[in-house]
Amino acid sequence: MSVVERARRVLPGGNTRTTLFVPPHPPYAVRGEGAIVTDHTGHRVVDCNNNYTSLIHGHARPEVLEAAFEAARGGTAFGLPTASEVALAEHLRDRTGIEQWRFCNSGTEAVLMLLRAARAHTGRELIVRFEGSYHGTGDAVVSPGAPGVVPGSVLVLPQNDLPALRAAMRNHGDRVAAVLIDLMPNRAGLTPADPAYVAELDALTRQHGALLAVDEVITFRLHEGGLHQRYGIRPDLVSVGKVIGGGFPVGAVGGRAEVLSPFDPQTPDGVSWGGTFSANPVTMSAGLTALRLFGPAEIAELNRRGDELRSRLHEAGVAVRGSGSLLRLMAADTTKLWWSLYERGVLAGTNGLLALSTAMTPAHLDHIADAVIATLRSDPAEHR
Repeated sequence: MSVVERARRVLPGGNTRTTLFVPPHPPYAVRGEGAIVTDHTGHRVVDCNNNYTSLIHGHARPEVLEAAFEAARGGTAFGLPTASEVALAEHLRDRTGIEQWRFCNSGTEAVLMLLRAARAHTGRELIVRFEGSYHGTGDAVVSPGAPGVVPGSVLVLPQNDLPALRAAMRNHGDRVAAVLIDLMPNRAGLTPADPAYVAELDALTRQHGALLAVDEVITFRLHEGGLHQRYGIRPDLVSVGKVIGGGFPVGAVGGRAEVLSPFDPQTPDGVSWGGTFSANPVTMSAGLTALRLFGPAEIAELNRRGDELRSRLHEAGVAVRGSGSLLRLMAADTTKLWWSLYERGVLAGTNGLLALSTAMTPAHLDHIADAVIATLRSDPAEHR
C-alpha cells in the first residue's frame, strides 16, 4: 500500500496541515539537503517553501544540526528552565533592542500569548486587527464565521484604510488593548504596509493608550531586528517564530518589561502560561546557532538575491510582489501554479509564496526563475 493510500486512512484529507494540501494530494517529502527536497517518488525540487519560510538556511545545515545534537545529548526537555533559553533571549534582546522575551512552540501560540499580554497589561478587551492578514489559528485572529470559531472581542478593519482606522480609534480607542499588524501580510498579497499609514497607526495607539503589536513571525527574516525597524517604530509587543527556531518548533513574544510583567509568576493575579516543550534546549540551541549564522551581512545578501529574482520575473511579465527574500507569485489558479512549478522542479507555497534560503546558489536561483517564467509562458493569462 502506498503512503498516499495509508495517509488517507488515518489522516483527514491525507495530511495534518491544511496549508500543505494541494488536490488531489500533495507529494510526501523523504529527504531535505540544503536547498533540495526529494519526495516519495524520487522527484527532486528546489525548496522555495522552506517549511513556510522557517528554514532560513535550508535543510540540515551542519552547524545547526550539531547544536541540536549537542543539546539533545544532554537531555531534550526538563521540568526546569535551562541556560539555553536565557542565551536565546539575550541574543534577541541585543538583536532587536526589545527588552524581554518569552518562548512557546509556534507562531500561533506566540500571537495568543501576545494578545493575552496586551489584555492583561491594559485591562482592556478589544483587539484591532486587519482583514486578510494571517496570525495563526486562534479564534481571535481568524474569520468570525469560520467553522468552530467562537467570536471574541476583536474589531477587523480593512488593510491600509486610514479613515477606517481613525474612525475605529475615535469610537473605540479607550477600549482597545492592542492593534495587531503584519507589516507585509502574506495572505493579503505580500504587499508592504505604507510607511505613512504605519506612522499614523503608531501615533494613534499612543494617543489612546493602546499597545502597538507587530506580528513578525514571517517578516523577522527581512531585517536584523525585524521588519518593523525599517519603519522606524518601537512596538510594545512583537510575535516571532519560524527562523528563530533553527528548523524546530518555536514561537516567542518580545516586549517592554512593564508589558510582559503579568507573566512573572511572582506578580499578584498574574498570567499563568505553561507549555510542556516551550523553551526546550534543542530548539533554543538550534535557534541561537541559526540566528548567529544569519547576521546583517547574510540578511542583506539574501534580500539582494530576492530583489534581483523579483526584478527578473517582473521583466519577464510575471505578477510578483514582496520584498527581499520573500516573494509572492500572483495567480488566479494557485493549485495549477503549484503543480506546474513542482513538475519543473520548484517547491512553492500553496498560495504562490517563494521564500529563499542561504543554501541557494546562483544556479538554484536561475532554475527558479526559469521555472516560473516557463510556467507563465505555458499559460500567460493565468499569471498576470
